[in-house]
Amino acid sequence: MIKTIRVRQAAGMDYGRDFVRVRAAADGAETISWWTGDVYGWRHDDGPHHLFGFEGLNVARAERDDSGWRLLTREIAAYLDPATREVLTTWDNPFTGEAVEVMHVFNDPVNQPLGDRAVPFTRVGDQVVHHVDVRLAYPSPLPVADFPGHSAGDTYRAMELFQFFSRAADLDAGAPDVPSHFSWCRVSPWLPWMAMGQREGALVYHCRGGKVAEVPEWLAGFAGERFLRAPETWTAPNMTSWTAFRDRARQEGRAGG
Repeated sequence: MIKTIRVRQAAGMDYGRDFVRVRAAADGAETISWWTGDVYGWRHDDGPHHLFGFEGLNVARAERDDSGWRLLTREIAAYLDPATREVLTTWDNPFTGEAVEVMHVFNDPVNQPLGDRAVPFTRVGDQVVHHVDVRLAYPSPLPVADFPGHSAGDTYRAMELFQFFSRAADLDAGAPDVPSHFSWCRVSPWLPWMAMGQREGALVYHCRGGKVAEVPEWLAGFAGERFLRAPETWTAPNMTSWTAFRDRARQEGRAGG
């Protein structure tokens, strides 16, 4: 049986709880999601190229407020040599011929307001697949005028495409924390630290993972204690690779690069 369902909501119903149970836990317990995958890049008539391995984790805690559910999270991820899967410190950019310093992902916070909305899902046999397509377009934290060597444009445009897989029996059992796996694909501009300027082209991330009780030892050490715990309180704005690059450039007094 394959059936895609988009729930028609009625007032007073907690339609968001099922997805919260799949993505995190509805009783406020911390959950760790681990993923691994790869990053590809291409330009017109060039590529795709296998640029990086990519592995990381997100630690989340769900809570309710007046608007519904929200997730308090922080996350880390490492860019890896695509062949050896070793953590990179520098990278030889094949598009420019220049070596650049790699900036790994240490995003704190990565908070998400979910509200009370139902997340659409597809029933495939005994599996339930919640799917979330995030289409992004907003003013870039790195305006070209200020960061000509590191900004693809004045508008950040990307897509984050998620699928969360769980067993229907686990959902029906009603436990606050439902075991799940997920896939994630992101289409985005060049990363700022790649120093690609306004060269045309894009990146594609292709990863998969799931909720886990523990993560690989090397990744736990890479993360450090802080990034193995979810935030205690809601703060804003969120951190991204683009805002992290901007903040570091400002601290180093090179915001014109």
